[in-house]
Amino acid sequence: MSSKTALPTSAGKKLFSEEIRDFFTVLDVIYADQFEEETIDQETAEQAAEKILRGAPAEWLNFHISDLAESNGTGSSFIKRDGYKRLVQQIHKRRNYIGTPTVKLLHQQGCGGTTLAMQVLWEMRKTLRCAALMGSPLECTKIAKEVVHLFTGGSKDDLNTVLLLINEEFILEHLQDSIMAEIEEQQIDVDIPVVILFICVRSDHAILKTEHYREQEGFMKGHDSDYVILKRTLSDTEKEKLDTKKEELSRKYGAKASQFHGFNILHSNFSQDYIQEACAVLNTVGRKNKPPKTQLLSFLSLLNAYVPGSYLLESDCLDFLRHDNSLQGDLSLVTRMQPFSHLIISFQHDKSCEKRIRMAHPMIAKHCTELLAIAGVPRSDTARNFLRRFCPDEVSPCLFGFIKDLLTKREHKKDGSIEDSDLERFSTLILHINEMEDKKQKKSASVLKVEDKNQSASVLKVASKKFDKNSLFPQALARLCYGELEDYKEAEFWAKEAIKRDPKKSFIADTLGQVHKNHLRNEKLSLKPRQLLQLAQKAIEAFEHEEKLAEEEHRKSLTENEKSKVQWSLNTRGQFGFLQVCNILFDKLANLNETWKQVLTKNVPMGSVLESLGDNKLFRFHHLIKNLRDEVEKKFVFFDTFLTYSQSVMKKDKSYVSKTAADCFKKYVGDSVPEHNDRLQQTFQKLKQKLAITSAGVLSCLDRTCTSDIEHIIKWWEEICQRNHFPTDAFVNFILAKIMLSNKNKAVSSSDYKNDLKLRKPPSSATQPEYHLLSLLLFWPTDDEDKPVSDLNQLIKDASHAYEREYKTMFRSRYLRPLFFLGPGKTVNRFVPRRDLEIFWTKNALEESNTNWKNESIFRDSIVEEHLLKVEGAVRNYRVYARFRGTEVEVEANRRDSLCKSGQVSFYLGFTIKGPVAFSVRRKFLVTEGEIQRQTEEKLEELCFSADLGTFSDAY
Repeated sequence: MSSKTALPTSAGKKLFSEEIRDFFTVLDVIYADQFEEETIDQETAEQAAEKILRGAPAEWLNFHISDLAESNGTGSSFIKRDGYKRLVQQIHKRRNYIGTPTVKLLHQQGCGGTTLAMQVLWEMRKTLRCAALMGSPLECTKIAKEVVHLFTGGSKDDLNTVLLLINEEFILEHLQDSIMAEIEEQQIDVDIPVVILFICVRSDHAILKTEHYREQEGFMKGHDSDYVILKRTLSDTEKEKLDTKKEELSRKYGAKASQFHGFNILHSNFSQDYIQEACAVLNTVGRKNKPPKTQLLSFLSLLNAYVPGSYLLESDCLDFLRHDNSLQGDLSLVTRMQPFSHLIISFQHDKSCEKRIRMAHPMIAKHCTELLAIAGVPRSDTARNFLRRFCPDEVSPCLFGFIKDLLTKREHKKDGSIEDSDLERFSTLILHINEMEDKKQKKSASVLKVEDKNQSASVLKVASKKFDKNSLFPQALARLCYGELEDYKEAEFWAKEAIKRDPKKSFIADTLGQVHKNHLRNEKLSLKPRQLLQLAQKAIEAFEHEEKLAEEEHRKSLTENEKSKVQWSLNTRGQFGFLQVCNILFDKLANLNETWKQVLTKNVPMGSVLESLGDNKLFRFHHLIKNLRDEVEKKFVFFDTFLTYSQSVMKKDKSYVSKTAADCFKKYVGDSVPEHNDRLQQTFQKLKQKLAITSAGVLSCLDRTCTSDIEHIIKWWEEICQRNHFPTDAFVNFILAKIMLSNKNKAVSSSDYKNDLKLRKPPSSATQPEYHLLSLLLFWPTDDEDKPVSDLNQLIKDASHAYEREYKTMFRSRYLRPLFFLGPGKTVNRFVPRRDLEIFWTKNALEESNTNWKNESIFRDSIVEEHLLKVEGAVRNYRVYARFRGTEVEVEANRRDSLCKSGQVSFYLGFTIKGPVAFSVRRKFLVTEGEIQRQTEEKLEELCFSADLGTFSDAY
């Protein structure tokens, strides 16, 4: 057996000690000499070749056998799909980059995408250090250590880029940052990519989304990008190659080749006619007296049809089939499953693993499920029988994962929507069961029995009772009860059952609030004010409980043992659910009686209008109603701050969150300015109505108001500043509002506010980050200054410390959005608001702000560049410095992978709530042909979008 320790280097390949091989636990490394020193016997080679043709997943051995067959003239090589060449080209181009560039293969299920990705790795194993990720991509620190170890080969003298295949969607930024942190820790100075992340994503939604962006950005067909798409359709070239291969297989295998379903489905261009012919044996299956082998086939079909990559263990299948009294003796699975044996495939990941069983192809699995349903074996029956009869009391973690996905994993909607949060309400299986029931109802003239209408609920009840410690099944059942059946009592029971099983998880607690919120929102119910308030109170209590749990989760996730994994951001569904409830309550009460508007905006006390409200017993809700406006304001300020200063790294924050929060706040603030209030209160009321009562509100005013509104906002804050003993934040907001207006071709006073700001500095322990942000803007050096202020480094530290004290916990695992960028000019008018750059780039002031600032594509736009000032600086020891006339100050880098190589650089300077940040860092050196190529490719690249990771329990 080969030691498999040869790795490619710039000079060819080099043998490494076995220690490097023993180091890898989460990476499956494909060595340059894989299998070359091994003798593969003929029987093993033939079995491996036949299995992949029948539909088994590809193994590295398959590629080796194919290479041998081609070299000795006994067969042709593995067929390369059209996407192969483009993938290899993209990978070679990424070798001109630095850091952790990506290439993505997006593919439909069952079209050969995973095999194609493995084929690329196999072909490049002698050029790059190739590996496939075996563990979870969430264990970033562990993966990073192994990637860097493979990159160095255990020595800084043997650096070579790693090509890492990851068959899963996840948050790339976390892994990329972890890899660069490991490079920094080991003090490795590099000028080649550490790793090219080769992301293989099985997702119709990702394909739809990418094609949407390409069309939106005007990309022509065939244009180079870091995405390659593979679908269930063949080109003419691919058809010709497959015809030739078909003839070769027919000569070699004869009639046996007719059951090579994996190959034949590809050769038929994924023909439904072929699928029907292959599955014809199921046409005789009846509803009654199904033998165990038919039941097992139905279980496998259902699982493989709805859970990509799923399988059952052969030992579990044999145990189940032993209940078949018609078959005696120790028979093989193939024999026991006749006449269905050709539809299933057994395979083994490696010799240490049990054999696994699955259907030969996902299209076969789906068609078998359809045929069984037509024969009177509906999906709901199959799912219940699978849970009751096949699954033992203690199921393996892997099988449990498949069942969880089968019943609870929600996919993206297939209605053409490309939004990340547009998830279906239930798993695809549950949706299909519901659709079958709807079709039955339409066909039947009589009303269906309740049991018939609740088949999906019945399946989830079986799962909830079988897995009586797990919270996900009762949670999904609660969602089904309130969302589809409108049975709120049953929904409340199962939501509370889910909480009982997992009392400390905030996303589980969210469901109870959703039950009451949806009950409150139901337009079919005619509820009186007292009933509305009772439901609202229950919903608010549930969401407030969720909010407390979320804060506790957030604190606990900071512990040391969690630092090696992805840190999820704060769950804000509790706060948002609260605002949704208040929104619904306001509208429903106001529709019943206009007086409620005055009560809820606190313009009149409820006790004084009970008679006109028509129910004296409403006073029992006095405490709830009295606090609503204040709590709405508090939660609106939270979201305004949360979404203005930061954004999700997983997916785009939804605009409806901000809109709902603002709409709710405006309702409870009211649209009038009470005359009985004093002038100061009236001014604050006007600022609230314009959503500019906080610094975050002022900084986001370009996103939601016109220029004339900003002028009013400036005037109102100036009025407040003219009063005695006005707060420092009023002055800060006044100046920030002026900066927001300074680029709107309006005459803005260019007064020097530096001294005024210094005089109003509060004690350091109470200084807000916004004060330090303004300090940086006012004191940042201009081009014509001989020397910047001596304490600029201290100002940057003060801003960072204030951020860590005030916002670090809240924004952990979120990306800090730039608020301003440094442009040419003097005083405040040289700072360009983020929103201005987004409008320059999109050419549309009405388009929603969804720029991916992390990938820095926006800085390739010439109009954007015209409005920015290039800052000279340097990178040393994985730090970046801005230089002003001989003085250097350290700033943060927007991308850690821009700090790999020391040297002179230039960049654009942005400001987040934490301080200055270097964007689009570019090294200054003699431009090589490779660098010209890289820069040309970058200008042509499309907008990247974040991969979709993680589906949380309830959509907003």
